[in-house]
Amino acid sequence: MQMIIVDDEAHWVDNLSTTKPWHTLGIEQVHKAYSAQEALRIMEAYPIDIVISDVLMPEMTGIELIEIIRKRDKKTKCIILSGYSDFEYTKEALRHQAVDYLLKPPMDDELLGAVKAAVAQLEEEWGSISSYERIESTLRENLPLLRGQLLLNALRGERLEADEWTRKLESCGLPIRSGECALLLVRMEEEFGKYRNKGQHLMEYAIINMTEELFGEFAYVWGVKEEHGYLAFLVQYKEAAPSGNRESLLEKAAMQLQAKVKQYLKGSLSIVMTEPFEFPERLPERYRHALAYFRQIVGDEREFVIRAGELESPMSSGALDAVYAPPVLKSLLEAGRWESAEQKLGEILAELDDRWSDSWEHCLEAGYHIASDFAHYAHRSGHSLAGLLGADIELLQGGEAFSTIGKLRNWAYGALGKLKEGTSNEVKDIRSVYVRKIQSFVEANLHLDVSLRALADHVNLHPTHLSKLYKIETGEGVSDFVFRLRMETACHKLKTTDKKVYEISAEIGYLDPAYFIKVFKRQYGTTPQEFRE
Repeated sequence: MQMIIVDDEAHWVDNLSTTKPWHTLGIEQVHKAYSAQEALRIMEAYPIDIVISDVLMPEMTGIELIEIIRKRDKKTKCIILSGYSDFEYTKEALRHQAVDYLLKPPMDDELLGAVKAAVAQLEEEWGSISSYERIESTLRENLPLLRGQLLLNALRGERLEADEWTRKLESCGLPIRSGECALLLVRMEEEFGKYRNKGQHLMEYAIINMTEELFGEFAYVWGVKEEHGYLAFLVQYKEAAPSGNRESLLEKAAMQLQAKVKQYLKGSLSIVMTEPFEFPERLPERYRHALAYFRQIVGDEREFVIRAGELESPMSSGALDAVYAPPVLKSLLEAGRWESAEQKLGEILAELDDRWSDSWEHCLEAGYHIASDFAHYAHRSGHSLAGLLGADIELLQGGEAFSTIGKLRNWAYGALGKLKEGTSNEVKDIRSVYVRKIQSFVEANLHLDVSLRALADHVNLHPTHLSKLYKIETGEGVSDFVFRLRMETACHKLKTTDKKVYEISAEIGYLDPAYFIKVFKRQYGTTPQEFRE
């Protein structure tokens, strides 16, 4: 947890932040602020859990501060310190749900007790939010979506360890386990076209329910609508199912589904069923085989119920797996996951070596797919692929890059390195642009609001992201830069002009001259007037 102590008396803040055993209460970091405005700026950059604030401060009182905090984040816990036992202050503090109102100077057990109470409240609230029951309830609400996505990933060839598959199936409440399964692909024919813009999902939901009902007597069913528009159903026989010709049960249920949909939903279906196979290992290839049956056997014919023959049949051609298995190369590039992208290239090339070492066509397919993803990433980044690759683009243009697996390997890894280098330099350039914009804005508007929030709004970034970006690029926090610039500007004006201290105070953004004098003295060990003299 992180805490901030806010008081215009610097010695009080410094003493409280460094001399108390906050770590024993679970406080990992204690921030210091010498005004309410400074506290708000810090809270925009850091996830503050607990605020200890004085009541009477220049520019903004502690009560006003916790009122603003309460509007921004109702979970932040506030503790008020005051040298006055004023009932109105106490009442206002309680109205804004302050954890405690302590008189200065508080005893250690009082202060630590108040913070301990705040920590306990936070742990109880966040414990409730993250409680098992709440997570379980959320999981139940999103279960259909999670189940569907898991099956889609399996169809696309996602590779998981056996124990990871078991864990995911159990967490989704699916009775299906690794072992023998069959796959059904169902095509909704043109009668359902009238629902395309209204109610199509209801028809799909109805068919999924009817499938689960009809097949559920002898098998577990797991269905989803896949990316080509088919309804895909993974079917696993129950132990109690007849041990005879189980395939005939599947075919009979498929024909019943076809008839019931025609009777009650007034539409027709075409269904392709696969032979039994081992799930999850062989699901992707059986899925592709069923798709091929729709393309090459069923075609435009309607109301088929057909069993896909063995994969060794002439119509079945070997296809690349690694190129299309999630996560795909394009997604890894867009996410900037360069190590994973390099690993993905390794998987694609390893498959070519192992299975298609004598197939120029498979090398060509993989090469064009890789080149397409590289071009897509370059264009999304505002570049041309030729501009990023330089001379390597010639190997692509002439097709030489794909002539052998070895040449593809050399070209792909080299091109990936140049993509990374070209766009990484761009990231640094963009950071520099943001830094220059911020610094120019602060220099021109030092007398106005140059808080982290105002600067973030100026460059259209989130305050936390801006704070991190600025720190990475300059090694200095945004607030530190603003404060340093204010102090340096004040020194310059004191040395080179005859302006009054209160005028300089206003010009560098301090509305309260007394507060400016206090901050200046804390920084330089002397008042502004003494510095000038």
